[in-house]
Amino acid sequence: MHITLHTDYALRVLIYLGANEHRLATIQEISGRFEVSRSHLMKIVNQLIRNGYVEGLRGKGGGLRLARPAARIGIGQVVRDMESDLALVECFAGESRCLLTGSCRLRAVLGNALDAFLGSLDRQTLADLLSPQQHEILRVPVDAIGNRRAMRPTTAVAGGGENRPENTVDRDPV
Repeated sequence: MHITLHTDYALRVLIYLGANEHRLATIQEISGRFEVSRSHLMKIVNQLIRNGYVEGLRGKGGGLRLARPAARIGIGQVVRDMESDLALVECFAGESRCLLTGSCRLRAVLGNALDAFLGSLDRQTLADLLSPQQHEILRVPVDAIGNRRAMRPTTAVAGGGENRPENTVDRDPV
């Protein structure tokens, strides 16, 4: 089984938002965290918003958050909604030019495999994917006045031996 990068990135966005449920996040922030193109992520987030997984708040102080609790976001449905084509072979899509189509047993075997794959994903929710380690890696704390602070790995400054953040978070909402 194979899912596209589009779906992979959508799941990463959901995991990030689930780990940061205490605050709004921005596309720029998520894009920087996962080192994914901001424009590509915008398309994915727009689809997540249209499908009801993410809520986007515009304007100053806006951002993104999960549209419903992580326990109510099924991974199987997210994959179905994000994947444009789950046809494993040509004959899944309808018309087939394969001369074996009428008598082929492979289609049934692959159909069962796809059902098992999606069935396994259907038993998982976003909440199931959020481990304490992911919270620790992805969670960005909110300081006392409510500003976002990026928790990025730090690098040593040449000569000074001090650490500085590698990346900062801008305040663009979406």
